[in-house]
Amino acid sequence: MDEQPRFDLNVLTTEPEADYHAKAAHYLSSHQLIDFIKCPWLHFKKANGLIEDRDSTAYLVGRAAHVRILEGRDAYENRFALGGPINPRTQKPFGSNTQAFADWAAKQGKPVVSREQIELIEAMASGVAMNDEALDLLSCGRAEGVVRAEYCGLPCQIRIDWVNPRRGIVDLKTCDDTDYFHFDARRFHYNHQLSFYREVLAQATGQRLPVFGRPRTTTEPTCTSSSRSWRASSGAASSSTSSA
Repeated sequence: MDEQPRFDLNVLTTEPEADYHAKAAHYLSSHQLIDFIKCPWLHFKKANGLIEDRDSTAYLVGRAAHVRILEGRDAYENRFALGGPINPRTQKPFGSNTQAFADWAAKQGKPVVSREQIELIEAMASGVAMNDEALDLLSCGRAEGVVRAEYCGLPCQIRIDWVNPRRGIVDLKTCDDTDYFHFDARRFHYNHQLSFYREVLAQATGQRLPVFGRPRTTTEPTCTSSSRSWRASSGAASSSTSSA
């Protein structure tokens, strides 16, 4: 394999997630595109503030896992409130469904990750660290790089999980069960999302990079003997299974 970087990472800009989403009114994103594919009326209502996106538990865990795995522990601990209060009587943590936990969470000023969720996220991070293919894809590159360009006559923006200058675009997905990941990919339109990333990036740089997807399970996070991947490099997608 050619070890010389073939993509200039300086093309990617970095900005806080909130700033990126604040510009959604002026730029088409992959999520907006998928909303339109699912239902143009849904896209219209979200675009006009008639429906507010909710931060579900699954989305919170997935977002926190992305930061922990791709941006590192320091960014993870800075952007999320981890753990929770300790019950002085038992010297054990309050449960995440207790009023004491809710009162503590309300004072944090940032998303809260419970102790149970921390264990799950750390298990996912360990699973990625024990997979050779994942380690190679994440061995060098930049996380959450932003690119804006005009595509199909529309101003567009993308925020890519990871770009490896030697390998291409890397997208990390969390799922309940990797055996059924292909159903999730179809349901959530991952192929459209990654195609959009690839084409917008190509408009900005003139380079059409390969795309790699890496699913991590949220229900069996310690099972790392097998990790599925897919690659889209010339308009066709293929999947494979690699051993850790």
